[in-house]
Amino acid sequence: MRIEVSRNGVRVAIITFRTMPEKFDSDYERVKFFKELHGWKQTVPRNGKKYLYHRNGILDEVPHIKIADSAFMVAVQNMKRVMDYFDEWSEKVECDMFQVMMNDRKKLEQLMKEE
Repeated sequence: MRIEVSRNGVRVAIITFRTMPEKFDSDYERVKFFKELHGWKQTVPRNGKKYLYHRNGILDEVPHIKIADSAFMVAVQNMKRVMDYFDEWSEKVECDMFQVMMNDRKKLEQLMKEE
């Protein structure tokens, strides 16, 4: 990814996080954090068939661009919802947010969808 300094871009937030495994009560609780953030697939067997459901997480509801496993980008106007989620987990997850300007129109359209 190339970063340029420009005054013509749109403000976006890059959010990075790191879990502190020793602070979670159990592996179940840590998995719960990730499921609530990213969503998950649930398989329900019934009458000899399997039904697959997708359960939404915060990032299913907020347009974002994944940068790495623990880093993603959101439009500044959408970051409050994400930061509120991280505030709920602040004792167990470290989170940093950086505001930058973005000029890539294709990626901006991806961040601005569903507003």
